[in-house]
Amino acid sequence: MPIKIISFVFLSCLFFSNLTAVAIAKEDKQTTGSPSLVDSVKLVKPSVVGIALYTPMESKAPQLLGTGFVVGNGQYIVTNYHVVGKELDPSIVQNYVALSGSGPNPYIHKMKILAIDPVHDIAILSTTNKLPALNLAKDKLIDEGSRIFFTGFPIGAVLGLYPATHEGIVSAIAPDINPASNADQLTVQMLARLEKPFMIYQLDATAYPGNSGSPVFDRRTNEVIGVINKVFVSGGKEAALTNPSGISYAIPVRELRKLAKINDIEL
Repeated sequence: MPIKIISFVFLSCLFFSNLTAVAIAKEDKQTTGSPSLVDSVKLVKPSVVGIALYTPMESKAPQLLGTGFVVGNGQYIVTNYHVVGKELDPSIVQNYVALSGSGPNPYIHKMKILAIDPVHDIAILSTTNKLPALNLAKDKLIDEGSRIFFTGFPIGAVLGLYPATHEGIVSAIAPDINPASNADQLTVQMLARLEKPFMIYQLDATAYPGNSGSPVFDRRTNEVIGVINKVFVSGGKEAALTNPSGISYAIPVRELRKLAKINDIEL
């Protein structure tokens, strides 16, 4: 009897070990031929920029507002509309600028806004300087469960420009509907989304306020599949930093292409 029990336990261990090996093999097979995350980050970092408001009369340092990324001919920069939605003060010299490079002394590139889409929370800007451009994925949404990563500036740039990368998966593809506790909180953009909801990516990865406008990459190809635009927060704004939900959302790149096409911008 003891010999049979030992044999059963031994066979069970082998069975579960084989299951684990199969699972690992499947995981490896899915990423076979894909660049390592280390190589991917090195490749995309030069194309990810900080989006800032520059007011030389008030401060020598630009105020970082969010993240953006370079596309097309190297002079187009994409970010969220809400990052550059504030009207500039005509009484003082103000500019939206892109911050490139890394470290305490980034390069400053003045920008002008070319196209905005408040409903889909996308803006396209331009600069006279050329930067390395990223490749955009096709319009078809990638599958749920696909591995992704995004790079941006989640905590700002108090000590300099140091992009951070987060990795996760596409956990869901769902309608973009912003919850509101009462009608007074509904904006024009929110009403438009309620009337014609569109599909967005829900990501199983933690983004922060400074990640707004960050490019989301397909882990297999390093192509941009979406733009980070919001984070689910269960409490106030402070909770986004102190108690992040780990649930983030991204606008699919096809909405960017629509905006570019309407404004004759070639991406």
